[in-house]
Amino acid sequence: MKPSIPKGTRDFLPEEVVKRKYMFSVIESVFKKFGYQPIETPAMENLQTLAGKYGEEGDRLLFKVLNNGDFLKKADADALAKMDSSKLVSSIAKRGLRYDLTVPFARFVVMHRNALQLPFKRFQIQPVWRADRPQKGRYQEFYQCDVDVVGSKSLIYEAECVQIYDEVFDKLKLPVIIRINHRKILEGIAEVCGIADAVSAMTISVDKWDKVGRSGVASEMEKRGISAENAESVLTLIEEDDFLALAKALRSSDTGTQGIHDIEEVIKYVSGSGTKNEFRFDATLARGLDYYTGCIFEVESPDYASGSIGGGGRYDDLTGIFGMPDIPGVGVSFGAARIFDALEQLNLFPENLQFSPRILILPMDSESMEFAFGSLSKIRQAGIAADMYPEPVKLQKQFKYANALGVPFVAVIGENERVHEVFALKNMDSGKQDTVNIDQLIEVLQMAK
Repeated sequence: MKPSIPKGTRDFLPEEVVKRKYMFSVIESVFKKFGYQPIETPAMENLQTLAGKYGEEGDRLLFKVLNNGDFLKKADADALAKMDSSKLVSSIAKRGLRYDLTVPFARFVVMHRNALQLPFKRFQIQPVWRADRPQKGRYQEFYQCDVDVVGSKSLIYEAECVQIYDEVFDKLKLPVIIRINHRKILEGIAEVCGIADAVSAMTISVDKWDKVGRSGVASEMEKRGISAENAESVLTLIEEDDFLALAKALRSSDTGTQGIHDIEEVIKYVSGSGTKNEFRFDATLARGLDYYTGCIFEVESPDYASGSIGGGGRYDDLTGIFGMPDIPGVGVSFGAARIFDALEQLNLFPENLQFSPRILILPMDSESMEFAFGSLSKIRQAGIAADMYPEPVKLQKQFKYANALGVPFVAVIGENERVHEVFALKNMDSGKQDTVNIDQLIEVLQMAK
């Protein structure tokens, strides 16, 4: 059998894993700094928890998990005969892999309401799965790094989301543009353009702006039953660069005016604290997830051309579908896979990330093996990552192995070193070699960190 992995997934070599852990540690450190607490949820959720929360496109991308055992035994015979997969799935699959971390978090809040103090601030770093068409920057299995706060409508949390994005990407040295819009502004645009009953069709269409451009969005709206004239009115307002002019155009819509007010307040909070990355309002931003009700965010890097690397927004009604209404929430997510690819592509990972042992001990003869192993234990007890070659083969082969690992130091042990309990310590970068005892060896390694 030829070894392979499912499409849209990937393996990570040791060096890549170390880089990912560095990236996650930077993100997590900022989350903790802002007072968020860690939680975890299962990889699988009941399918009814996930279905209907992500819009029509999101539902198509849900991974369904077949029921245990003979899953066809209780299958809908009529749906099976008619090859009706949408009707069949409910009878053969009760679970699904999580599509994002937000909906499972809403379910988590409702189930654990008595253990949580509101407002509750959580972060979560776990994988999600989407049956999307794999391409550059898009995978079927990828990690998300989320922060959310539930139990407050205060717009300080929207401003905090912007600050978190700004600080994380500043620490990662990845320049980004943080964009903000408001679902009520989009609803207000629909109202003043005479298509209030088609706001969902409009939003789904506008959400494709980055992929298909202005003309593509116009065509998409017409396909969804919005007249060419109304579509043009929508596009004219969405492209309005002057925020005050847009606010004036939405004066007749209470909904749109509320969205304008919220954006102004968030901008005021953020401008008072300052950001290192660009932060701007963008009316073309229309994230297609159905659960957003207020501010929405998206992050992209001008130096990385493979789509957004973060997004989120406010969802004031999400817990209501699980039997706990009136619990507002807001949060943002970091797309770890794309961020990793961007950092790799732009060579932004620190050069001194350690993914190999600090030292490799090289025994020259079988008599040196015991001394080498005992020395290895002492080095490890000092908190230093160390290893030894497992057999006394030719030094040329051992050095080749050390070079392949990328270890910065090697310690050669032969008969003379064993008798005098010393090591021939070599710096693999400079080529410098010294004879040192165990304490001196440990000191050199500690100072070289």
